[in-house]
Amino acid sequence: MLRPDQIIADASKQNWVDLYAPARLQPYLKLSRLDRPIGTWLLLLPCLWSIALASPRGSFPDMWLFILFGIGALVMRGAGCTLNDIADRNFDGKVERTKKRPIPSGQVTLTQAFLWLAFQCLIGLIILLQFNLFAILLGIASLILLAIYPFAKRFTYWPQFFLGLAFNYGALLGWASVTGNLGTAPVVMYLGGIAWTLGYDTIYAHQDKEDDALIGVKSTALKFGGATRYWLIGFYVFTLSALTLCGFLTDMSVIFYIIMSGAAVHLFWQIKNLDIDDFDLCLQLFKSNKAFGGIVLVAIIAGKFTLPV
Repeated sequence: MLRPDQIIADASKQNWVDLYAPARLQPYLKLSRLDRPIGTWLLLLPCLWSIALASPRGSFPDMWLFILFGIGALVMRGAGCTLNDIADRNFDGKVERTKKRPIPSGQVTLTQAFLWLAFQCLIGLIILLQFNLFAILLGIASLILLAIYPFAKRFTYWPQFFLGLAFNYGALLGWASVTGNLGTAPVVMYLGGIAWTLGYDTIYAHQDKEDDALIGVKSTALKFGGATRYWLIGFYVFTLSALTLCGFLTDMSVIFYIIMSGAAVHLFWQIKNLDIDDFDLCLQLFKSNKAFGGIVLVAIIAGKFTLPV
């Protein structure tokens, strides 16, 4: 029977892991954040954007690549979260939002966490080996970013920047998986995605700012403080500018720009409604970025099916 005290703070009370997963598997699934799937979407969406951007005009993106990247995002986000919890095991028990996570709560030992990490990385490797050689080598290079992020909060107030480097790497990898190379458009998309992550994860980090200050870890939420809204304007304007430039570089039709205007409205809705001291609202705004990513994906796919500007 589900007990409320089992549910990790930022997971839905109706999440499928707590409701339906076998009891023995639940700690491992929670270690991979499968009870909180928003992170998987935020990792996957730049991959899908890039695959769609690289697709030939007048054709839908390769659905097999969508499936492979979906599985890859699921396991590699899980691997990153597992590594993060291993690295933060001495901090998470001191933070209200994270004290119920599997390692600080004693549901998973450190050895078991490392074995689970290795299992997820193995699946990720199997997925990666389905791509062309250039994409494989590019994907292997991303492991450096995966390893750095969990420790960034110890030495910089910009750990969200390192998260952006890792979470938007699919903007490069998706394009490479289609074309076997890189170009200006995916690099611009990557930079725009980093700015997007700086925005949404700063909103997310405001949930932990009081605990972070007490235990001595850093974040952009602590650095920006009351000026957060102005920083978000800068990050989101850069994001929209970069994505619009991607459309220009790939000869998108006017429908791309029309739909992207809806994406712009969504981001500025986030900024307008932000209250950095309302932690529930911060979580809601953070999760809403799945909708933004979906709008951008629709804009790119639609922009391939009519004449360019």
